[in-house]
Amino acid sequence: MPEDLPAATATTAATPTTPGTPATPGTTTPPAPVATSAGPIVGFDLDMTLIDSRPGIGAVYTALSAETGVDIDVELVTSRLGPPLEQEMANWFPAGQVAEMSDRYRALYPSYAITGSLSMPGAREAMDAVRAAGGRVLVVTAKYESSAALHLNHLGIVPDLLIGGLWAEAKGEALREHGASVYVGDHTGDVRGARAAGALSVAVATGPCDPAELGAAGADVVLRDLTEFPGWLAQHVAAGAAA
Repeated sequence: MPEDLPAATATTAATPTTPGTPATPGTTTPPAPVATSAGPIVGFDLDMTLIDSRPGIGAVYTALSAETGVDIDVELVTSRLGPPLEQEMANWFPAGQVAEMSDRYRALYPSYAITGSLSMPGAREAMDAVRAAGGRVLVVTAKYESSAALHLNHLGIVPDLLIGGLWAEAKGEALREHGASVYVGDHTGDVRGARAAGALSVAVATGPCDPAELGAAGADVVLRDLTEFPGWLAQHVAAGAAA
């Protein structure tokens, strides 16, 4: 979404690369695969990576529009999910009202956004694959952490650690702190976060950025969606064991 940061900081789709294929051959050097003895520590983005939050976010903006009388193009908003909430609010409200409207959005969020949002195909299986390989799962998102927790609890998607309120390169700080070697996300901001952490960037083309855009941003691997992730991870871990 305009992801729910407390206060921080799209085109013809190309054919996605196959699992394990570098998105931009010869232009980046992916980090070495993790060893199976420790297991991979994998971070995931939330909106449009693990969950399809468009219906819920659209409902919040519809309620905010009705409450304020401001005509918000909800379809446009939900077509470009990812950056911080305040950035999106600035498209609809004067600068002096952005903080107030962002706070109001967050207050409305639990009532409107949670039950309408769905898990993305392959989300649970992707987490299961990490744990089956002896690893740990982090969710690192720009969304307000309490809102992210509501979504995950409602859908029964339980990471080992949830960290909210971080966008783009700031995600890299948390990923590095917790030893993540892979970060999975749908936005070029997620690619930037992975690279800031020195982690392998695995992009999924399920959000506002198409495969070509994700590859151009520096993603090491581009998958169609999370259903391809377990197969890619198995190859990645096997390559680490053979190294």
